[in-house]
Amino acid sequence: MRITDMHRCEIRPGRLVEWTLSPATVEAAASLPEDSRPPAYIQESHIRTVRSVRDDGLFVPTWVGTAFDIPGTVDLDILQESLRSWTLRHETLRSGFRWTGASDDEMRRFTLDADAVSLHREDIGDFSDPTEVAQYLQDRFDVTADALRWPNFLYTAVVRDDSTSVYLAFDHSNVDSYSVQRLPADIHELYTAGVEGRRVEQTPPGSYVDFCEIERADADRIDATHEVVARWREFINRCGGKLPDFPLDLGLAPGELPSQRLMNEMLVDADDAAAFESYCRPFGGGPAGILAATSLIVHQLGSESVYRTVVPFHTRVKSRWSDSVGWYVGGAPLEVPLTRTPDFASALRAVQAELRANRSLARIPLARVLRLLGADFRPTSPDLYSIVSYVDARGLPGSDRWAELSVYGLMRVSYGDQVCVWLNRLHEGLWFACRYPDTDIAYHNMRRYTERLREIIIAVAHEKRMADRKAEPITVG
Repeated sequence: MRITDMHRCEIRPGRLVEWTLSPATVEAAASLPEDSRPPAYIQESHIRTVRSVRDDGLFVPTWVGTAFDIPGTVDLDILQESLRSWTLRHETLRSGFRWTGASDDEMRRFTLDADAVSLHREDIGDFSDPTEVAQYLQDRFDVTADALRWPNFLYTAVVRDDSTSVYLAFDHSNVDSYSVQRLPADIHELYTAGVEGRRVEQTPPGSYVDFCEIERADADRIDATHEVVARWREFINRCGGKLPDFPLDLGLAPGELPSQRLMNEMLVDADDAAAFESYCRPFGGGPAGILAATSLIVHQLGSESVYRTVVPFHTRVKSRWSDSVGWYVGGAPLEVPLTRTPDFASALRAVQAELRANRSLARIPLARVLRLLGADFRPTSPDLYSIVSYVDARGLPGSDRWAELSVYGLMRVSYGDQVCVWLNRLHEGLWFACRYPDTDIAYHNMRRYTERLREIIIAVAHEKRMADRKAEPITVG
């Protein structure tokens, strides 16, 4: 799906409706006993970061979401039941955390039974101005889909006679990109079945709450002498004692936490994306290709001799988690020596070697590693490091209809001193989205980065097509 923000996702006027967990559900949650299953390290790190930044006086929204259309006149009762059924399938959405302990610094989970969950619908009213709708929704998501409250998600719809646009937002602790990108097809399937009067037979997905317990138990078995910790220690030392920033000048003063801007566009078309992927496939495919291209660009535009970054990897290593909603993401260090990689082919081989050597490190949560390192990583920014992420989304259910149904992935662009780049391979081409500090220097350098990335992809794609033509037999007609 195309990643964007609330103000650039084709919002149209209509009657706005909201769904939240009912007052009875919230009241039932208040008296729940402790659930012994702990938060995932990534959840705990995220929530503690939000609290730390807020304690410093800055409210930084961290929700993500999705938008999609349902054609025709919608039946709101059926849509409500579809949303409720989907919610009940994913235990993390009926699970939250309380601060406990003498210093109110311990996180303890609580989890509702499925039969205690109901939705409350409220008709907000008619909106005639798309900009007003977008701002209202953004403000509502900021307050409701907040890491430091529960429930921390909100379902909305803008209803019209010919179609209804659905907008759903969740604090990041509940979902990752894969969860959000599966969501439109899941809701469409449930809604269509409801209209047709039939049940959807689905195998219950694995619970992210169970995954949190399993992953944390595995991570807690390692100590400071573990090889994974040693490798991260060496990497962080080479980064100057901290996690890596994006290696271009962003025009920031030390300690500054600026507002951010969004840059997004279709980077290349489907043909160029396919040829680029084909060239890179023996070396790790599109993700390796984008990292190789990035390493070349930062060498050309910056002064770094080594490109260092943390590469995100999904942690859905078992099939039971494949359809589960949750935050299944880990990170692995990557270092590309730029003086020894003068061209794309050599950079690609270097990236391939690094990914092979380091991917397994992503299975140990980075927050656990940092705790074992004993370093003072008190978060002062919502992003601990910069990322460049690549996802091939074409195999996801319903992805062939995303353009038709105005499907978007939504992000909140607010404050931060890092650069986060997402590339999504769609049926239409390669979509680029980037959240970066709002300074003139950062805009200039990220614009140069984007244009140079496009040039490299197109050049590699052209080279691949030329090589393929030379390999074809000559036909005389």
